[in-house]
Amino acid sequence: MIAVVDYGAGNLKSVKNALDYLRAPNMRAATAKEIRSADAVILPGVGEFGSAMAEIEKRGIREALIEAAKSGKPFLGICLGMQLLFDESEESPGARGLGLLPGGVLRFSSAMGLKIPHMGWNSIVPLKEGRLLAGLPRGSCMYFVHSYYVMAKARGQVAAVTEYGRIFDSAAEEENIFGCQFHPEKSGEAGLAILKNFIRIANGGR
Repeated sequence: MIAVVDYGAGNLKSVKNALDYLRAPNMRAATAKEIRSADAVILPGVGEFGSAMAEIEKRGIREALIEAAKSGKPFLGICLGMQLLFDESEESPGARGLGLLPGGVLRFSSAMGLKIPHMGWNSIVPLKEGRLLAGLPRGSCMYFVHSYYVMAKARGQVAAVTEYGRIFDSAAEEENIFGCQFHPEKSGEAGLAILKNFIRIANGGR
């Protein structure tokens, strides 16, 4: 059973719809008990870093999320959910992320003439032979909507990068912890292939 975490931030319904389409058992998880009972966790999200962490704290699920990730359960952060895996964000100075992966979140610079947010289709370039992006053709395009991007400290944890004015980290993978800055549930067949990989991992596959 995959828990799709509900903390009032965004794209939970579209993620659940994609999992339903792929016939993957899943549930909306809004409590620590529900998160702990699941075999795998997806942390979605659209919105502001600090507000999201405040809601996670308010709902009493921060520790359950950290425990799930550290227990070895497959754990996938999507969009804002990927950013929350890291330590901090320029969007919300002083707010603590989950700290599951070392690094921070920076804002795209409008001084470069970039349109912010970065919104629409862009290609990702896998950097390593990982499980989440296994079998994905090089240069596959994914759907992005974000104004901030991850800068991982441990470069070996970066699974893919994307270019938008600069090269930024668009996917992460470290053992059982995964992240996608893009929305796989909105990225057509290529995005569904990534979710299929996560489902396989959640079912104990390599």
